[in-house]
Amino acid sequence: MKTPTIELVRTSRRRRSRGAALLAVLWLAAALSAIAFTLANTVRGEIERSSTDADGLKGYYLAEGAIDRMLVYIESGPAFPGPDGKPMFQDNTRVLQLNFPTGVVRTEYIPENSKLNVNMVQRQELTNLLLALGADRIGGPGRADAIVAGILDWRGGTPGGSFTQFDQYYLSLTPSFRARHASVQEIEELLLVRGVTPDLFYGGYTQNAEGKLIPHDGLRDCLSVYGSTGALDVNTVTPEVMMAVGVPAETASAIMALRKIGPIREMAQLAPFNNGGRGMGRLGIVGGSMITLRATAQLRLSDGKLSDMRRSVSALVKLMGTDYEPPFHIMRWYDNPGTLQ
Repeated sequence: MKTPTIELVRTSRRRRSRGAALLAVLWLAAALSAIAFTLANTVRGEIERSSTDADGLKGYYLAEGAIDRMLVYIESGPAFPGPDGKPMFQDNTRVLQLNFPTGVVRTEYIPENSKLNVNMVQRQELTNLLLALGADRIGGPGRADAIVAGILDWRGGTPGGSFTQFDQYYLSLTPSFRARHASVQEIEELLLVRGVTPDLFYGGYTQNAEGKLIPHDGLRDCLSVYGSTGALDVNTVTPEVMMAVGVPAETASAIMALRKIGPIREMAQLAPFNNGGRGMGRLGIVGGSMITLRATAQLRLSDGKLSDMRRSVSALVKLMGTDYEPPFHIMRWYDNPGTLQ
C-alpha cells in the first residue's frame, strides 16, 4: 500500500516534468518564431533590393539610350529634328528632355570650354573657384590655399626632379605614389591631390537656413583637361566658374536665372550686367570640339508618376566634323557620373 508521502512526491515530480516540458515547448516556439521573423525580413529585404537593382539597371539602359539618341542628332545635324521640330542644337540648346514610354530623361550638352583649363588656370582664379565651392566653409580656413598649392605642385615640375613636401606626404600613404609634376592628363587625378575629397570633386549637397538640401557642383564640373583659356560658354558655365573669373555672385545668380527662361542667343542679352565686374569679358557664346553628353533617367511607374530613383551616364565626346564617319569619337564613358539635380 502506497503511503501518502510517496504519492505526493510522485505527483510533484510529474507536475515539474509537465512544467519543464511546457517551458521547453514555449522556448522552442519562441525560437522558431524568431527564425521565421528573421527569414521573412531577409526575404523581404532581398526582394526590395532586387527590385531596386532592377530599376537601377532599367534606368541605366534608358539613360544610355538617351546618349545614343543625342549622338544620332549630332551625326544627322539639321536633317534630324528634335522633339520640338527644330534641329537638336539649334539656338544654343543645351538641355533637352526626352520622353520615352518607360520614362523621362534629362539630357545635357556641355561644351568643355565652359570649364577652366586645369593645366592653365592661374593661382588666383583657382583660389576663387575653391572658395566658391565652399572649400574653406567645409574644411576650415586655409583649406582652399592648401589645395591650390597641391594642384600647382601636381602639375608643376621640380628642380632636378627633387621631392616636394607633397611628395613626402604621398609617399607615406599606402599605396604610396609621387605627384605627376607634369600636365594633368585625366581630371580624376585631382582626387589624388592632398586635401581634395570626393565631395569636393564630385559635388554634393549643403543645407540652407530653411533646412533644405541645395545641390552644389564639384571640381569636375568646373575644371577640365580640355577647358578654356579664353571665352567661357555662357549657356553652360557654372556660377562657381563665373565667380572664379571675377563675376560677382549676385550677377552670376542673375545670369543663371536668365538661362532658365531660355538659352542666351546673343551677348546683347547680358547688357544689363555689363557692370558686373571684369569677369563679364570672359563670357561668350562659344562652341568647341570637346563636349560632355550627360543623361539622367527617371523610370515611369505603373501609375504614370516618375520614380524617385535617378540613374545617370555621361560621355566625353570629340566632334570630328562631317568628313568623318561617324562625325564623333567617344573619348571617355562614365557609367555613374553622379549628377546632381
